[in-house]
Amino acid sequence: MGLLSLTYYRVEPHCGDLMTSKLSSVTITGLNVTMIHVEVDIDRRSVIHDVDIVGLGDTAVKESKKRVKSALRNSGFSFPQGRVTVNLAPGDIRKEGSFLDLPIALGILQATGIMKRRDFMAMGELSLDGGIRKIRGVLPALSVLSEGDFSGTVVIPRDNIEEAQLIDGLKIYAFKTLREVVEYANGLKEFLPVEHRQIPLAEFSDSTDFSEVKGQLAAKRALEIAASGGHNVLMRGSPGSGKTMLARRFPSILPPMTTQEALEVIKIYSAAGLFQTATAMRRPFRSPHHTASTAAIIGGGNDARPGEVTLSHNGVLFLDEFPEFRRDVIEALRQPLEDGVVTIARARMTVTYPANFTLIAAMNPCPCGNYGSPDAVCTCSPYEIARYNKKLSEPILDRIDMIVHVPKIKVEEYFTPTKSESSKNIRNRVMAARNRQIIRYDGTGITSNSQIPHKMLVEFVSLDEKSEELLKLAAKRYNLSGRAIDKILKLARTIADLDSSDSVCLKHVSEALQYRTSEVNTF
Repeated sequence: MGLLSLTYYRVEPHCGDLMTSKLSSVTITGLNVTMIHVEVDIDRRSVIHDVDIVGLGDTAVKESKKRVKSALRNSGFSFPQGRVTVNLAPGDIRKEGSFLDLPIALGILQATGIMKRRDFMAMGELSLDGGIRKIRGVLPALSVLSEGDFSGTVVIPRDNIEEAQLIDGLKIYAFKTLREVVEYANGLKEFLPVEHRQIPLAEFSDSTDFSEVKGQLAAKRALEIAASGGHNVLMRGSPGSGKTMLARRFPSILPPMTTQEALEVIKIYSAAGLFQTATAMRRPFRSPHHTASTAAIIGGGNDARPGEVTLSHNGVLFLDEFPEFRRDVIEALRQPLEDGVVTIARARMTVTYPANFTLIAAMNPCPCGNYGSPDAVCTCSPYEIARYNKKLSEPILDRIDMIVHVPKIKVEEYFTPTKSESSKNIRNRVMAARNRQIIRYDGTGITSNSQIPHKMLVEFVSLDEKSEELLKLAAKRYNLSGRAIDKILKLARTIADLDSSDSVCLKHVSEALQYRTSEVNTF
């Protein structure tokens, strides 16, 4: 993730041919904010007329001097004669990106006396004509300022105004050009601050509804349970059985995001440079292609950008053709599926991103997709079937709560005039189950049954004698791991919540077991 700079100016007095300006700033690495300092020094005695930027800046930072020169001249300001030195401290923290353009330009204008002293922060990339371009990471940076003791003014690009409107407690101004900032600082023109507004949450859409899915009652039931408790699902079935159709309608039965959840999502998309508009905040639904790399799915690259698991935070990650993903990609899902976070380590940085998502994966039963189908002939050999299913390792299957068989629907079901149950009806049951969990886990930091830690299972999931005996027999019969047993207990707790039951009964454990004993790689 690139580094974002916010700048707080205080101009030091200068004498003769030496002019200086000292600045306080912050940078953002991933979603973490770090304080830095920016110093601008102009030496008119030097016969060399150039700009030097020091302090471990990358290529984009080094090139900012060319953008700053052109932006100042095209905005009607003269560039100072002599050597201009810009120091970005501390020098052992790498600074990346073009968002330092505006702070550097304003520092030069203040050091030369063109712009009067004005205590405010500024961020933005400059175009050659003096315009201020949109930058990424504005929202997480403003959030840190609003949560701290900063009480000054913040200057941002006009194109970032929608993000700024979501932050309360700061005086923020948005400008299109460098000249507007100078006019504001010198009191030559009045500008209105950005008005705060609440995060707008999207209304539910009926464009993708479960009523469009014919049959598949078992799969719908499994997805309802998954939505109620935040459980991961692997759907297994022949091509054309409706796995993708079911997965794409899964978000329609999820409860709406809370304001806090929506803010977390917007921060991630802002830091990744993917924020578009805050007019329709829905739970994320990400569906990367199976050729995606580890860096694309998990995150990474030179600047440790967030991957699909982070972009799916508080939403859904749909991986179609799951076994076709690279082995290293599949295995890299272990940490986010287990911990709800992903850590990206690089030689010069370690970044941790949130990754609390619901995984919906889909796969065929064999390479040709017809294994077990009563209406088609499988052309795969036993070795090919076993090899295909073995692409999903036991540790990955252990982290998936539910394995669901999705058969092809019969022709009679397809042409039936009876309409299936709507997403609205299912969502009402899901929200009722979630509300029970919110009340039960109040003050624990847990929001859904899937997040119950092992040490708290005894407290929240108590089994009667018959249920415990059944679970013990299943654990021996199917050689279930401790993690798999925990998953069954959490699933049973969710099924009980859907049943409006305070206790977990035998029928709840029995239903939970059927989703864990449909092992994939036993074929």
